[in-house]
Amino acid sequence: MDELDELFATLPRRLRRLRALIDARAESGPETFVRLMLRALGRSVELQVAIHGVGRVDLLVDGWLIVECDSRAHHSDPATRRRDRLRDLEAARQGYVTLRLDAEDILWRSEVVIDALKALTLRPRR
Repeated sequence: MDELDELFATLPRRLRRLRALIDARAESGPETFVRLMLRALGRSVELQVAIHGVGRVDLLVDGWLIVECDSRAHHSDPATRRRDRLRDLEAARQGYVTLRLDAEDILWRSEVVIDALKALTLRPRR
């Protein structure tokens, strides 16, 4: 956090206010971007929530939607992908919906991600 504060101190004054949007519980930049997208949509977002039988999830939205922000670096090998899918199955068994996003989409195709988040969260839940 000290390094982050130092970095923001070097920015022009108009950008320093963005520092307040960063939450130390986030484990990646893409996670932060998605949290801010959801916040802009008026959703309630919890970070790094432990769900029994599933484990810790990146974001829990409105108490029912799990959003996982995956990167190639941490989710590309077959064993990890298999573990992720088993976690998603357990979450579904418990009544959660999981949206698994790729960091590349979050960073470079944010409009597609925002559209998906809107479609899931702004419609009445069945």
